Amino acid sequence: MEIILKQDIHTLGYKNDIVTVKNGYGRNYLIPTGMATLATPSARKMHAENMRQSAHKQEKIKNEALELAKKLEAVSLSIGAKTSTTGKIFGSVNNIQISEALAAQGFEIDRKVIAIKDAVKEIGKYTASVKLHKEVKVDIAFEVVSE
Repeated sequence: MEIILKQDIHTLGYKNDIVTVKNGYGRNYLIPTGMATLATPSARKMHAENMRQSAHKQEKIKNEALELAKKLEAVSLSIGAKTSTTGKIFGSVNNIQISEALAAQGFEIDRKVIAIKDAVKEIGKYTASVKLHKEVKVDIAFEVVSE
């Protein structure tokens, strides 16, 4: 079954994408909750017209994301955490702390678009990836230090 997404769905696709899903997932979850519509021939024509009209807006959003990515590449974060004498962290550093550290430097980034590759359980230097747009992704270096 092919559907047109009305909003971004993390594991499936982005808004206005035409994707193929299993019938039950589409009919029982995505369409009733308003996350998608059925990709009928008339809906495809409307979708193509909407995409043509919104191409300029999307280009502007992408350019803003690219500018923000250039600014974020120069950012170096230092996140404090309580640690043991051996350098192990009590708990872990996650995307919420990175989002708060970015907010302290003037960048309002939603925590949901920040992904940390490996679990941060020790003091050291790590990288986190921030997905600002479906085509713009930037890696941010951060250091975990003992408080």
